[in-house]
Amino acid sequence: MSATLTSREAAERLGVSPARVRQLVLSGDLPAEKFGRDLMIKEDDLKLVADRPMGRPPKPPAAAVPPKPGPVPKGQIEAKPKRGRKAA
Repeated sequence: MSATLTSREAAERLGVSPARVRQLVLSGDLPAEKFGRDLMIKEDDLKLVADRPMGRPPKPPAAAVPPKPGPVPKGQIEAKPKRGRKAA
């Protein structure tokens, strides 16, 4: 039978913050059980996330992202009349 760890102890072993451990549990990547207000994690289950890449996932290549529209040259857009009071 493997030992159980709190989320803080698991975070120390994985080298991440306790908040990151909670995120891994909520996403389903790390199994845990709630015991009172603490999350209890089996020591053997840490190997499920030990080889995960660090940091955020890389952005998609530039070709996959549609280009943002640039500024419109003057003269192509008609100016809207100002809203205001009518002259009496």
